[in-house]
Amino acid sequence: MSPWSTFRSLERGPTNVTSEAIARAAERLRRAAATGLPGSPVRDLIGSADIEAAYAVQNVNIAKARAEGRTVLGRKIGLTSRAVQQQIGVDVPDFGWLLDDMAYADGAEIPAGRVLQPKVEAEIAFVLRRDLAEGDLNPKRVREAVDYAVAAIEVCGSRIAHWDTTFGDTVADNASAGVYVLGGERRSLDDFDPVTVEMSMSVDGVEVSAGTGAACLGDPLEAVAWLARYARDFGQPLRAGQVILSGALGPMHPVVPGSHVLASLTSLGVVSASFADAPSNSQGVVT
Repeated sequence: MSPWSTFRSLERGPTNVTSEAIARAAERLRRAAATGLPGSPVRDLIGSADIEAAYAVQNVNIAKARAEGRTVLGRKIGLTSRAVQQQIGVDVPDFGWLLDDMAYADGAEIPAGRVLQPKVEAEIAFVLRRDLAEGDLNPKRVREAVDYAVAAIEVCGSRIAHWDTTFGDTVADNASAGVYVLGGERRSLDDFDPVTVEMSMSVDGVEVSAGTGAACLGDPLEAVAWLARYARDFGQPLRAGQVILSGALGPMHPVVPGSHVLASLTSLGVVSASFADAPSNSQGVVT
């Protein structure tokens, strides 16, 4: 039995959190992003484990970003690590949105301050050629829907000071999404098995994380199937052309200005990024 079979329910239910509290939580997170100064947690407003309220905050800020002209490129799955789940006190993954200004090309320099309190993790990214919106959204359907896979570095960040987060804080904060970097080698799922991928990630030449595809709670395709089901349940199904970050293959590691990160994934090649010492005019954004 797949480990993902134990995460079929997000235990959703009605929320008692007011729309005013949801709006205040969303504004607190936006202010932190705008000022570059992490703020206090939002659990005082929405609670630590109210799933409906947490995703409502997330959706408020994504809707505002889209209204300002940013576009959705895909989705991300977070909290796939058992260790991180235990640290936060949850037993379920979460998910967030990937917007156009979060995407960087392989080898890009990430501007200083672009991500608050950045931590990096290596994972497999899948690009869809078909929607995942109807029928039995199982790993077989996911496999059929995937166009190709690439190596990826996700730069997670927190708008909450000192990463002082509960499940509700993390979800509200768009699942701690920052930016992401995609490698240049595209591989069909006919060419490799995501479960057996071996990952090594280094920062400034020193290995800081290692793992396999199986570390993503058994199978990255199971992770995407889980996401597909809940994205549909929330009325926002996965669509053709979207990028899906399927979850870390090893522990996250913090980075600082000047850091250089390189991740190597068997069958998928390498992907790298660096972090500017000072604000940069480098675009580096995938078009």
